[in-house]
Amino acid sequence: METPGRETGPRIAVVGGGIAGLAAALRLRELAPAGTTITVYEQSGGLGGKLRTGTIAGSPVELGAEAFLTRDPAGGESAMVALARRLGLGEELVHPATGQAAIALGGRLVPVPGGTLVGVPGDLAKVATLASPAADRDRDAGRPLLGPDEDLPVGELVRRRLGDEVVDRLVDPMLGGVYAGRADTLSLAATMPGLARAARTEGTLTGAVRAAQAAAPRPAGHPVFATVAGGLSRLVNAAAEALVTPTGAQAGRVGVQIRLGAAVRELTRTPTGWRLVIGPTRNPEAVEVEAVVLALPARPAARLLSGVDVGAGALVGRLDYASVALVTLALPAAALPDLSGLLVPAGEQTLTKAATFFTTKWAHLRRPDGLALLRASVGRYGEEHLLQRDDAELTAIVHRELGTLIGGPVLPAPVASQVQRWGGALPQYTPGHLDRVTAARNTLRASHPTLALAGAGYDGVGLPVCVRSGETAAEEIVKALGGATV
Repeated sequence: METPGRETGPRIAVVGGGIAGLAAALRLRELAPAGTTITVYEQSGGLGGKLRTGTIAGSPVELGAEAFLTRDPAGGESAMVALARRLGLGEELVHPATGQAAIALGGRLVPVPGGTLVGVPGDLAKVATLASPAADRDRDAGRPLLGPDEDLPVGELVRRRLGDEVVDRLVDPMLGGVYAGRADTLSLAATMPGLARAARTEGTLTGAVRAAQAAAPRPAGHPVFATVAGGLSRLVNAAAEALVTPTGAQAGRVGVQIRLGAAVRELTRTPTGWRLVIGPTRNPEAVEVEAVVLALPARPAARLLSGVDVGAGALVGRLDYASVALVTLALPAAALPDLSGLLVPAGEQTLTKAATFFTTKWAHLRRPDGLALLRASVGRYGEEHLLQRDDAELTAIVHRELGTLIGGPVLPAPVASQVQRWGGALPQYTPGHLDRVTAARNTLRASHPTLALAGAGYDGVGLPVCVRSGETAAEEIVKALGGATV
């Protein structure tokens, strides 16, 4: 797919066709000077990365990311909502019919209490149905909880101030649902940046939660999450269409090409820019460009950086990833709880760590025949061996476990099922992650300003964060090439 353009300006490569790479390419198309040529290289056969919509029993279902935040940390419109509007999908955004989830604990479903920050309470009374916080530990000693540059695992801070039950029954399952990781290893600064900032000024953890919540206001009545009716692949397709067939003032100004099945294997510096080696070793293709956006996960990005800057590559390559499997079931006449889904503490000893009740959560997915669609997430960091089962066995385990976790009658046999495996999908941000990324980027900016990093491996999970990461990388590239940014 391509838009012909006159090669009178710089050539820019975007390596990676996930949402961060697409956002970078769109921003480059908007800002780059006339005559620029942009090429998106994606090693797989399709764009979108973890955005993938499939079909089960005739209904569209997400096989990867399901929804996105509608607001940014300052309370404004999120980057993902803004992107959807620019792509003409603003009127296609839909919101959950219910946002209430539950924790599966000891054979009962306990509603997730409101007023917490990823499970960390600002009011201890609100979590009393799930945990007994160690309230006497969270005393103000007259100094901030964290030093100016301190980072530590989420679990370490919360256990110290509020006790084990708050971590094990609330914080850990909530972080597990997002990252497939554990509270005792995930970085506070990377996973809860607002709380980390507040902890550098507040003397109690509950006070830091309240301060972080006050600094990130949510307009009353405004939905927290959204998705695209018909599936997030619609947004991916709209982005690709906007790149290769621009309209209005963008038409003919910048040339864009999208190359699928094009793995970038090497990246080296040249006197005028960069040399990329693409394709199989038996028939490699060399391409020279003036600038590169690496919108890749950390491991493949680190391999490419090893030929550019060993130090930056080593910093980026320290990030590890968790693998997960998503098991989607279509169940006839299933009596599901009136919940958006459930989270499962690791202590429950189930393979299932979370589930989403699609046809309860999303009104637009409800069917007149009453067929229920639900999806379970399987796999935590360090438990990849548990995923070494075939699809049929995984499906059977999930079906059995969900029936027990929901606590009702045995679930009916599924009329259809689907297993989507994501190997190395979710970043595991350990303490110091943000500092390592900053150091790597500073090194590259100083010696290689026309090379930028973008994506979840650097700036955080969540579609709005990835979109903004790609857009920021594009703006840095345009600036480095001497162009103007807005």
